This record gives sequence, C-alpha cells and structure tokens, in this order.
Amino acid sequence: MRVLRPFVWASVLVAGFLYITSVAHWDVGRVLQPVRTAGRAWSEPQTAQTAGGFTADEQNNIDIYRTAREATVNITSRVIQEDWLYGAYQAEGAGSGFIINPDGRILTNYHVVKDSASGGVSVTMNDKQTYKATILVTDRRNDLALIKIDTGRKLPALPLGDSDHLTVGQKAIAIGNPFGQFGGTLTVGVVSALDRTIRTEDSNLEGMVQTDAAINPGNSGGPLLDSHGNVIAINTAIYGPQGNIGLGFCLPINRAKAMLDQVSKTGKFSPPFLGVSALPITTEIADALGLPSQAGLLVQRVEPGSPAAEFGVKGPNRRVILGNYPIGMGGDYIVAIDGQSVEDGKNSLAAVMGKKHGGDMMDLTVVRNGRREILKVKLGSAPQQL
Repeated sequence: MRVLRPFVWASVLVAGFLYITSVAHWDVGRVLQPVRTAGRAWSEPQTAQTAGGFTADEQNNIDIYRTAREATVNITSRVIQEDWLYGAYQAEGAGSGFIINPDGRILTNYHVVKDSASGGVSVTMNDKQTYKATILVTDRRNDLALIKIDTGRKLPALPLGDSDHLTVGQKAIAIGNPFGQFGGTLTVGVVSALDRTIRTEDSNLEGMVQTDAAINPGNSGGPLLDSHGNVIAINTAIYGPQGNIGLGFCLPINRAKAMLDQVSKTGKFSPPFLGVSALPITTEIADALGLPSQAGLLVQRVEPGSPAAEFGVKGPNRRVILGNYPIGMGGDYIVAIDGQSVEDGKNSLAAVMGKKHGGDMMDLTVVRNGRREILKVKLGSAPQQL
C-alpha cells in the first residue's frame, strides 16, 4: 500500500491541474485583484477637471479676482511711538486700498492712514513694487481717505458701482490683505443687510452695508465688489475683537463718490456738518412712544454752536426707558429730509449727508409739539483732520 501512495497523490495533483487550467478558466489577475487595490485610499473622478470645467459662478469669481487683484494694494503706515521708558520707536500698521484712476489715486479707510503723519504711507502693488504715497483728502466722519502714488505709468483701476440700489442676498466679493501678509486674498459672500449703524473709535458710521464675506484685520480699505466686478462698498469694520465671524461692515461706495466729485470740481473737500445725533424710529416704536404714527428720526442731541443749533433744531428735554434702553424725548421728530420721507427703520440722514457739501442747504420736516414744521438749515463744513 505504501508503494501505491505516491502514485495516488501524483494522480490527484495532475487531475487538479487539468481542472483548473481547462475547466474552471482560472485567472491569476482575479486572485491578485484584492492585493492590487487594497492600498489605494482615494478614487479618481469619472471626468477629469479641466480649465473649462468650472461652474458659471466659479468662473465669475475667477474672472473678477484676476482683474481686481491688480488694482488692490497693500497700504503700510509708519508712525513714531514711545515705549514705557519714553524711548521712540517706529511702528507699522497695515491695511488695503484700491486704485480708482490710472494716475494712481487710491481709496482706503481713514483709520488705515490716520496715524501716519510722522512716518509716512507706503503702497505695495500686486507686483511687489512699493511706492511712497501722498495723502490728498481725508473724511473722518465717513472713515475715508484718498491717497496718491506716482509710478510713471498708467495703472489698472476698478470701476465704481452704485450702492443706492443694493439688494440683500446679492453676491458680494471682498479682496484685501488680511493680517498684513496674505495679499490678494478673495472671499465670497452676500449682502447680508443694509443701513446698519456701527460705532468705531473715530465716529458713528451710519448706513453701512453688512456682509458675510470674510473681512479680517488688514482687509480694511479694500474693495467689496458685485458680480460684475464693480466696487459697491469699502471694507471697513468687523464685529468682534477676535476676527471675522461673518459680520463685516462696509461703507457704501456712493458716499466716497460724493467726496471724489467735490475734489474733482473744486480741488478740495468740505465735509458737511449738521451737528445732530438722531435715533431711527420705526412705525411700531413711534406708536409706543406716543409719536406720530410714521417712521422718523428722533433727535437725541444737538451740538452747541452747530448749524443745527443755529437754525433751530431742538434736542430732548427728558428721558424715558423703552425695553431697558434710554431714549431722549421732547426733541424734534424728523419725518422727511429735503421733501423725501424717512423710510421705515432706516436712518436716511447719513445717506443724504453723504451727498451734501459744506454750505449746502437742507430742509428738515419735523414734528414739534404735535405740529409739522419745515426747518431750512445751512450745513457747515467739518474741519479736515489727519
């Protein structure tokens, strides 16, 4: 029996080999397939992405960025400060700006250049070339500044759009220089709200555009663009001390256009000055306060010696508490400006003032002691400050 055992095993092996190779159609590739694919941790798209494979919205972002980044600049202001031992040292602040004219005129925020009188302002272009800038005009009330560089060549400029007809929900694209080092950064969002009022270190900014496009430190002064690449606002402030949380505020570009038009015509800028602080009142709040049942602006303060005081605008004489908020009462209730009614819940005073110049007349329709009056006020000129 032992003699036959090797022959039996040989017969089994031969039969198995014949079965595998001729009957079972055995494929070595199928056996090794799991081994071949086990190490791959990703999969390829069925259709490869090409230069023309972007969505229409993506291509719109790309086209706007390619154009706008050439006209968006980095602005560095140098100021001499003192340390705690009264030693002098040079500090730097950084922001953004954008070219509005081929001759090198640049719009930015006032707070970007306000401390630069002792050290100067430098502008760095997208090609990394740096030029010394001259400050032409400042408007502290609107946080605006116009500066100029001389490069000896024509520069790319951004077109200025119309901020009077913005709509909540429309696309908004911000370009700037966040944190002073990441130049040419693009963020995309929408216009989140209109006619916002925010308090800054230098002034109260009214009629601001709110956006969720990320605006980080260093973006100040950069452009906020629409889907056509037109500047609709200037990136100005963010809500919260720790950087962007989706609440950015931008100055409507028409406020800057009014300043530019006056500088173009007269060679100087005379910011209008009224001297009134007013609280926007909706129809519902007006009813609760016993005011005429219409939207308006309730005067909260009249600055002594101001045009408003000179031409008879009345401030409050008592205070009431509404929802834990103190409100001055007894003053004039402004219901129309230059014959146009104040829109419900909106402070149109800032928008109107943004189109006025020092010396212009303004008609204020006020309700005083239940009677409607029209006050004709001649605006003063706010002093230029740097």
